[in-house]
Amino acid sequence: MRPLEGIKVMEMAGLAPAPYCGMLLSDFGADVVVVDRPAKRAMDTASLMKKNPFDRGKRSIRLDLKEKEGVEVIRKMLPGYDVLIEPFRPGVMEELGLGPEEALEINPGLVYARLTGWGQEGAYASMAGHDINYIALSGALSLFRRKGERPLPPCNLLADFAGGGMLCAFGILLALLERERSGRGQVVDSAMLDGAASFSTMFHGLLAHGLMTLDIGTNMLDTGSHFYETYETADGKFMSVGAIEAKFYAQLLDGLGLDPSELPHQFDMAKWPEMKEKLARVFKTKTRDEWAAVFDGKDACVAPILDLNEVAQHPHNRARNLIIDVDGIPQPAPAPRLSRTPGQVPRGGRPRGTETREVLAQAGFSDEEIQGLLDGGVVEEAGG
Repeated sequence: MRPLEGIKVMEMAGLAPAPYCGMLLSDFGADVVVVDRPAKRAMDTASLMKKNPFDRGKRSIRLDLKEKEGVEVIRKMLPGYDVLIEPFRPGVMEELGLGPEEALEINPGLVYARLTGWGQEGAYASMAGHDINYIALSGALSLFRRKGERPLPPCNLLADFAGGGMLCAFGILLALLERERSGRGQVVDSAMLDGAASFSTMFHGLLAHGLMTLDIGTNMLDTGSHFYETYETADGKFMSVGAIEAKFYAQLLDGLGLDPSELPHQFDMAKWPEMKEKLARVFKTKTRDEWAAVFDGKDACVAPILDLNEVAQHPHNRARNLIIDVDGIPQPAPAPRLSRTPGQVPRGGRPRGTETREVLAQAGFSDEEIQGLLDGGVVEEAGG
């Protein structure tokens, strides 16, 4: 038994954050059903990847919500679900007659999770945006730059997946836990803006206490220091260094063959640029793998920077089975790891609409009703 066995989730198809949220729930046992558009109008991650990792373990139907009959299908399905995840701009579900008030009237125990970029209210709420925009307004993006350079977004990891999908899953679990006491569902307003801001909490504290400045790229954790930095190696690859504490810094210097008595104090900030140049020269004398061997087993807080296609082969990652194969697609294993009821991936994703008949039948539709919906183009099967 996985922790969420018996929990049924309806995931309205959308871009990466909502499918990732649904994947996290599915990995731990939730029965997640994706409600996607008709194939001719589908334009999302699922349509770009034949084997979408986000769909692992999920079922799906194709349904036309532009048709009144399509909306009625959802209304009939709702009483059988514990969670609804919707990734649309504010007001879209209300226009369909499927907003929180209507949904909770149909199913008072429903956890209605709204996953947006800007949130449900505010001047930007109805505007389009992407990860880079949400982390910009949260202040987080301002931290990702070197001194004198422009901010560089960390792909779309921070807002979409961490601040969006993962925090939405956390909100859903909170609401499900509270429902055990009250018997009532509620709305989860999960905004990527809020999530990115939350992850910046420590830096607000550092700034308020005068422990960092807004001259980004000169502080200890933003590449200002030589002991929290990345360095190129002889083969054009890179090493990461995070030797903040004195005992770890000593092991860093030892591994690099540097005599601390000949160097300035670790926290002599005026010497940080000079020390970065010195460490850069040393790291260029060996390949990445040679340096990894030097620091293997040492508490120097040094690790090789791996490309995505190297992650599965690293001995530590192999020992933890960090990357698993699902239908020929390497992808991260379920996390976090639970001792008694761990996450599992029973199978990879299937073409959207594969389970249309099955899902509708479980919702109480007769064979004749299902065929009528298929014939009328209200729902579709895979390949239909």
